[in-house]
Amino acid sequence: MNLEAKWAIVTGGSRGLGFETAKGLIEAGFAVYIIGKDESRAKASAEKLGCKYRSTDVSDSKKFRQVLAEITKEAEGAGLGVLDVLVLSHGVMSEKMSKTLRTNDEEWRRTLSINLDAVFTAVNEVAPAMAEARKGRVIVYSACLGRMSGPGTHGGLAPYRISKAGVNAFVKNLSYETGLGARGFLVDAICPGHCRTDMGGEDAPRSAQEGAETAIWLATRDFDPSKDKTGLLWEDRQVVDW
Repeated sequence: MNLEAKWAIVTGGSRGLGFETAKGLIEAGFAVYIIGKDESRAKASAEKLGCKYRSTDVSDSKKFRQVLAEITKEAEGAGLGVLDVLVLSHGVMSEKMSKTLRTNDEEWRRTLSINLDAVFTAVNEVAPAMAEARKGRVIVYSACLGRMSGPGTHGGLAPYRISKAGVNAFVKNLSYETGLGARGFLVDAICPGHCRTDMGGEDAPRSAQEGAETAIWLATRDFDPSKDKTGLLWEDRQVVDW
């Protein structure tokens, strides 16, 4: 087993923020697996990045778990140890008019199953080994639209906002369950800002590379539990209120 090698899984890695995150981790020396929904796009992105890939619909929890288990087994066979970094950058936006009283079961379930349920599935599948090994980092792409305080944090896009608020609560709760970094396991959420991605649109003010920078930093930063913090929501390397 190569104890010096580090590896990561990046969901949503075939495009946008996930692609840029995977690229940054590879440049930092990580072996990376990306997961994307579309087979051809995931394959093409993996070829560009020089990494491995799998394709699956993360909203299908059974298939998603199978893919994560396959990746873990393959990594073990390649001499890699327990997963070092899990970055969850998959996500969808809800319909613009999906206010609480106007949305429907299908739109609600579509958004929550991808943005929140799949986060649970991934963490529940691979993070127990990380926590037991007292190592590893989980970074989840959230959104400032999911905050409970500050400007622009309410009204409209209900399924999306609530799914991201759920992600924030998930991260905060998990961080307390695992010792707030004192046991070597870190978990954080990030707000990447409005970026030029398929979701954000071409007129967004930030590049995907700018949006991914904080995730890469969280995955690679030095961490001293006596002074550094985890279990928080970050934006441009700064903590923002939930």
